Amino acid sequence: MPENTDLHETNKYDDQSFPYQMYRITKDGITPPGRGYMDLHWHEELQFTLVTKGMVTIQINGDAYTLIRGEAVFINRGLLHVTTNISADGEYVSFNFPDKLLSFFTGSRIEQTYVLPFTTNYTLPATIFRDAVLWQKEILDHLWKLEVLMQSPAVYGWEYMISLRINSMWYILIRNLSGSITQTSKAFIRKQQRIQTLINYIQEHYAKDLSLRDIASAAHISNGECCRCFKNLLHTTPIEYLCNYRIEQSIELLNNTDYSITDIAGMVGFHSASQYIRHFKNKYGKTPREYR
Repeated sequence: MPENTDLHETNKYDDQSFPYQMYRITKDGITPPGRGYMDLHWHEELQFTLVTKGMVTIQINGDAYTLIRGEAVFINRGLLHVTTNISADGEYVSFNFPDKLLSFFTGSRIEQTYVLPFTTNYTLPATIFRDAVLWQKEILDHLWKLEVLMQSPAVYGWEYMISLRINSMWYILIRNLSGSITQTSKAFIRKQQRIQTLINYIQEHYAKDLSLRDIASAAHISNGECCRCFKNLLHTTPIEYLCNYRIEQSIELLNNTDYSITDIAGMVGFHSASQYIRHFKNKYGKTPREYR
């Protein structure tokens, strides 16, 4: 499981002069190393994700989207997302890049008119692409060709060809969605920032004895408002999220250390081994010892 305790992912590009990266994700891992499966996060970059095999479920700002091979999703910058399920034969590729690759140059009319209005303040929501819709099929065709192109960096003009495709996809996307885009309310932005604060607090302090009051206090809100934030955006409670996060962190210890079950329970914040075992079995259908 990921060791990262920060929701904010910073993409590490192979070439900072051409910040573009494709990640390939299965249940077994991610190449190159990054974040995705069972790892809630957000990033400044834009992301197009294409399912190349099997079936994948992605949760974006609390809404779950199940995609099959040949379907894709666009995830705007700043949106909390996590892959919650990949079928046994499942695989997907994610293309991440900063919006400056769409702007031609900083301060351009293109940036001011066709990029920033869509990438700031969460104005452009998660968008699913299926081949039954003609313009969505056009984007899917670009994504399949990008997946092949990313494996052929020796092709002359490789960076230029990638840039042409992502700009073509962007134009198709905003051309078809611009009429339905509305300015995001300040209330929504506050909720987005608040849930990020709450989750960061849990991930930084999960090993301690945390109460609902402790979690709510991190964002200076009431217990009730804290619960509403989690229910609205993640469809769970703060305590359920805390419990599941503790179990996820315990997986790393089960797989890579010889600590006893009792020791691991205490290291990730459970009051007792029996409490840890009960929650683990509810989540995975087996005890930690059976899992190990």
